[in-house]
Amino acid sequence: MTPMSESPWIVSAEWLSQHLADVNVVVVDCRFALTQPDLGQQQYQASHIPGAFYLDLNRDLSSPVGPHGGRHPLPDADRLAQKLAAIGIQSGSHPIDPEATLVVVYDDSKFAFAARLWWLLRYYGHDRVAILDGGWSGWQAAGYPVTSDLPQPRQGHFMPNLRSDWVVDRDQLQSQLNSADLVLIDSREAERYRGEQEPIDPIAGHIPGAVNYPWQGITDAKGYLHPLSMQQQRWADLPAGDMVVYCGSGVTACVNLLSLAIVGQAAKLYAGSWSDWCSYL
Repeated sequence: MTPMSESPWIVSAEWLSQHLADVNVVVVDCRFALTQPDLGQQQYQASHIPGAFYLDLNRDLSSPVGPHGGRHPLPDADRLAQKLAAIGIQSGSHPIDPEATLVVVYDDSKFAFAARLWWLLRYYGHDRVAILDGGWSGWQAAGYPVTSDLPQPRQGHFMPNLRSDWVVDRDQLQSQLNSADLVLIDSREAERYRGEQEPIDPIAGHIPGAVNYPWQGITDAKGYLHPLSMQQQRWADLPAGDMVVYCGSGVTACVNLLSLAIVGQAAKLYAGSWSDWCSYL
């Protein structure tokens, strides 16, 4: 992957504007609103980065909701692979194959939804993916072109190569709760972590032993990634151990996973997150 910033996982609007016509680049719009599930697609249809395709958190990047598993279960690998191939993504013969498509993802929510696709692509074996720094708002503010025209279909070939050791389920996490090696990170806002409020899930609180690192601390107020030095400082006091990250439903936890990846720290995702955990309480 061509380095475009301090991190290989981030591209600038300037870089993307110069590579929109590259046949080996696919842009994906991930705008979404939890309280208005159709809003992201409506915004995309009204205006988006030229050539960008749209993938919806509920319909494309998650499986149907069940009694357990959380509000956004991970999507079926084969179904997602078909959708990725249908927008021209070529997975290559290995994760960083230079012939593989570079996927650039963006949202308008400080990486909240773009990071989900960033993580999913890597979870399914595709490492050539980056997030647009500043997102949609930054692109617009810089004066780069936008359009309401839908892109022409492209044909790719995506072969999922599942990294199953990147996730844990409730049973696995529960078996580790009393382990001194477990470092459990709650990515939600402090008020939700402390149980003072819970706007989405039926029960407030957090998983026993979790420490709170709200995902919003990864970027500034405009959705630009904080410098590497700040990412390193953010995690400096975290003890060594087996890191597991969760949030409400396994979506915004991916923003913390992005930050940890930037500083070279491996961590797993509890995909069901609090919405799965509290479904058993």
